[in-house]
Amino acid sequence: MISIANAAEHAAGHAEHVGFFSDPETWVAITWLIVVGLLARPVFRGITAGLDLRREKIRARIEEAERLRTEAQELLSTYQRKQREALAEAKDIIAHAKAEAERHAAQATRDLEDLLRRREHQAMERIAQAEAEAVRDVRNTAVDIAMTATQRLIADKMPAAQAAALVDAAIKDLPDRLH
Repeated sequence: MISIANAAEHAAGHAEHVGFFSDPETWVAITWLIVVGLLARPVFRGITAGLDLRREKIRARIEEAERLRTEAQELLSTYQRKQREALAEAKDIIAHAKAEAERHAAQATRDLEDLLRRREHQAMERIAQAEAEAVRDVRNTAVDIAMTATQRLIADKMPAAQAAALVDAAIKDLPDRLH
């Protein structure tokens, strides 16, 4: 151990007198820089290539996201337009249905009024027919009563020849008086 210590002292003493390129530490440092320089370039290229690849992937994702956002915006505007059109069409359908219902209600009212007028007219005709029939029945009954009364009066108070002449004259005049 002593010899290693002596060698170290001896080397330290010579180091002061030795030149820059004679020092082994300088050569180690230069070698290390050359190795690092030689290795750093491919490593740097690999790291740069990896970062470039990642940057391209991120750019592609951003472009895809922008494209999807644009498509989504277009779809949204399309569906909003379709919704507005559907609402307008629904309002038109409702308005048309209301107008149609009002038209049908008005037509039904007119039809009902026409039906009531026809039935009233038919009822009035039936009443007129019933009145005419009642008048005929009253006339016929009055004629029958008058004839019966006349026959009795004639039979009771008139001679038979004169009564027969009056009955014949009354029978002749009867059709003209009934019509």
